[in-house]
Amino acid sequence: MKMRWMAGMLALGAAAAFGQTSVVTHTELQAVKTNGASDWAETLPFAIRGVILNDPEEMLDPAFNPEASSPSDGGQYQMFIQAVAEGDRGGTALYMAQRSYIGDHYDETIWSNEMQRVMFDGTGRKFRKGDLVEVTARKAIFYNGKRNVNEMHRTTASNDFDVTLVQANVGLPAVEAITLADLKNTDDSAIFDPARELGGEHWQGMRVRLDGIRLADTNGWGQAAWSNRICTAADATGRTLPLRLPRTDLGPPPATSTWFSAVGILNQESDTWIDGYELFVQEIGPVLHVAQGPHGGVAVQFTADYEDFVLEATTDPEGGVWSPVDVTPVRVILMEDFSDEPNRTYRLKKRD
Repeated sequence: MKMRWMAGMLALGAAAAFGQTSVVTHTELQAVKTNGASDWAETLPFAIRGVILNDPEEMLDPAFNPEASSPSDGGQYQMFIQAVAEGDRGGTALYMAQRSYIGDHYDETIWSNEMQRVMFDGTGRKFRKGDLVEVTARKAIFYNGKRNVNEMHRTTASNDFDVTLVQANVGLPAVEAITLADLKNTDDSAIFDPARELGGEHWQGMRVRLDGIRLADTNGWGQAAWSNRICTAADATGRTLPLRLPRTDLGPPPATSTWFSAVGILNQESDTWIDGYELFVQEIGPVLHVAQGPHGGVAVQFTADYEDFVLEATTDPEGGVWSPVDVTPVRVILMEDFSDEPNRTYRLKKRD
């Protein structure tokens, strides 16, 4: 059972309780050897910073399940953070599970407390995508090709990791545009580079946009379980990649003849450590929003994830000629407010 330090004991500080905390970069933590095994010189505890790439509920269901008999059907938490410091690169997953393979399981009360601790800051504000956070890790396991921050599947407080808000709403990192040729050889085998300059290792744990793909199958679309939420993407050369679908609704799947891009997090799930790269999908695009413009024209909006695309138009989408739209783009900032408070009035104020 979790035991929490009394307030008086907190005065001793984290260094006294858990030892000196070092600062680790994602580059250091995710370093691998030529066989794909971890090459990180273990230093615990450590602190690591990054921008949150996903809400935990997008990937896994954190709700406690009293009927669970294995980690996969109990509550689970997984959140990726991406490097932002100059000279650092990559991303790292944080993971917890209600049930443990070694039999050290959470009860409902303690699991609820744990989720409150890692999903909310000290003021009760929920962490969200685009927040810059610092994670203090006391354990980190190498699993399926990457080093995860976790609690080694034990409920003891000395294995806790902590998430601290550094700055709210700094924004998601810009996507890096890739194709399957960046991840796969011509024979569809994975490009593995232990120096992490090429292939899946170069983008592991990062926000990317995968271009020029279509669905080879739609079997996993709309499925609930993590293991079932897999579709296969293919390009025009025969290269393929698993797409791991989110728990959120992406709408109906594109037709298998439709070419599209997908934005998400490049992940690795491989027991051989040198392949098994997949894209956790957060958006299928590009998506265009067409409305009346403020000066009487047609306003076409799309996210900055596609700023290197060219907007084209036609009067005959079935067989007409598509031509570039000759206009000067106007950059806008869109902030969508989901507050339940009615009749809110807005203004802009310069930051202090």
